[in-house]
Amino acid sequence: MIHFKIYTSPNELPKLWDSFVAHDAFLQSAYFKAIKKASPENISWFFVGVFKNETLVGVAVTQRVELYLKDIFRDEKDRCLKTLFQDWIAKILRGNILVVGNLMQTGQHAMYFDERELTYSAFLKTLLKAVDAIKVSIKKTDHKKIRAVMLKDFFETNPIHKETAVFKKANLYQVKVQPNMLLSVPKHWHQFDDYIADLTKKYRDRYKRARKKLNGIQTRELTLEAIQEHQNTLHSYYLNVSNNAKFNTFILPENHFYNLKEALQENFKVFGYFLKDELVGFYTLILNNDSLETYFLGYHVEHQYINKLYLNMLYDMLKFGIEHQFKTVVYARTAMAIKSSVGAKAKPMLVYMKHTNVLINALLNPIFKLMNPKQDWEERHPFKM
Repeated sequence: MIHFKIYTSPNELPKLWDSFVAHDAFLQSAYFKAIKKASPENISWFFVGVFKNETLVGVAVTQRVELYLKDIFRDEKDRCLKTLFQDWIAKILRGNILVVGNLMQTGQHAMYFDERELTYSAFLKTLLKAVDAIKVSIKKTDHKKIRAVMLKDFFETNPIHKETAVFKKANLYQVKVQPNMLLSVPKHWHQFDDYIADLTKKYRDRYKRARKKLNGIQTRELTLEAIQEHQNTLHSYYLNVSNNAKFNTFILPENHFYNLKEALQENFKVFGYFLKDELVGFYTLILNNDSLETYFLGYHVEHQYINKLYLNMLYDMLKFGIEHQFKTVVYARTAMAIKSSVGAKAKPMLVYMKHTNVLINALLNPIFKLMNPKQDWEERHPFKM
């Protein structure tokens, strides 16, 4: 008999949960415990276990997200120019939505199941029943109606796309979103010099110019104590980047990076850029088995421009990935042109979504195109043929 259980705390999860999802740090209790302590105010978590009789055969993570105008559009200058459009989008999307997956991380970290024990169809049907149960629970306890449901993020090659009958019955529409930028590390890259040697002269010269622009800025890893010491500055630099985004769904709390470091320890890295003793930028990484997942970053706006901080961060992320023998560096969404210039490739991604309003359901693809307009960028080819 296939059935599900819903948990609201990582401490409630079955004992075998972590060993079942050992391949993905974002589905493990250590990550859940950290993130629960430092979640954005508008996000709450539910964890779904799918069982065959009493054996755990599938898991999923679901977020309840309360979307409000102040979180969705934070760039006031942009807002003045596009008020009518943004107000229209906000009316459609604001309110409570359920996301099967993690809005704080690009990629398919939503679910996992044992294909030897049940089919994709059986797993999805059970998961969607759990989603309905969560909706009922929220309505009963908080008197809030879930306006939309989303399952995110799936590559085009994911077998989930074959389950058209399940999605059709559930009125879930397939929607294109911005691609994930991935850099696969070749086996012959044992050190960063191997990467540089594979670059064409144009991109090797670009790398050298970027390094010169640092002008004495030093990079060092931050300990837990250093993260706490610089917590306010880290958060303000994160906001410099986050507030510039066209569309947002949350704001990280100030203690976010501290709590992740405290819980994940060596699997979470924070690197700071220092000009003398002043912190002028930072980036973070999550070590996820053979994938290096880039996480949030931030910088002093002035130094970003004159010192090419962002480009140097992309190089340093890759350097860490090569030197620590990761197979893939996950650069995530946004800034696709500059990530392409470093060597990342755009991998298209899809989500499944439905809205309580039937008319809006039919408009989901156009809405997402407006929110994530096709960027006029040309794929770069930095490597020798």
